[in-house]
Amino acid sequence: MPTSLHPSWLPALENEFHKPYMLGLNQFLEQENEHQTIVFPKPSDVFNAFNLTPFNEVKVVILGQDPYHGANQAHGLSFSVQKGVAVPPSLKNIYKELQADIPGFKIPNHGDLSSWAKQGVLLLNATLTVQAGEPGSHQKMGWEQFTDRAIRALSEQREGLVFMLWGRYAQAKASLINPTKHVVLTAAHPSPFSAYNGFFGCSHFSKANAYLVKKGEKPIVWQID
Repeated sequence: MPTSLHPSWLPALENEFHKPYMLGLNQFLEQENEHQTIVFPKPSDVFNAFNLTPFNEVKVVILGQDPYHGANQAHGLSFSVQKGVAVPPSLKNIYKELQADIPGFKIPNHGDLSSWAKQGVLLLNATLTVQAGEPGSHQKMGWEQFTDRAIRALSEQREGLVFMLWGRYAQAKASLINPTKHVVLTAAHPSPFSAYNGFFGCSHFSKANAYLVKKGEKPIVWQID
């Protein structure tokens, strides 16, 4: 497992790599490699969310659950897929909500959300790896403890962040966030199974930008080239 993180995250997360749970996780991933199990994303992309969005530049946090488990999809950012790969259903619904919420938003022809990450949108999955074709296969192996620590660090050491929690799994992370210091927005998951039950019409993207502007911050350009 690569352990290179953007230097800004090291004060909060470096010690995690020496804890028993992380050593156990690393051993599990080594066994997956020894068994020639295909794991997504590729090792160099596992910590993409942290490396594209430095700790002190985080403005918005969008929490996902698992990386995509199909070939060439996952690249370390929640809900995002690499260019050239079909846009997944949940992301299609995110685009539909953006089109309804942000004036002038045009649905792009790809699903790479890297431009958001580079503006301060931390696209964080609770679990950072997955076995090909097996959703949830790397859950409860230690990743959640690591990513929970990242959320706690942001809650404790930063102020005025916007957390978007979509679906029950993400909403369970609300207990890690201080609501007096940050804005917590909740809605249904954008999956086709639940989007019509409270995701569509949530206006999270415009609400986030309105809050950032009120705080004197530059709003997120949600439009993707």
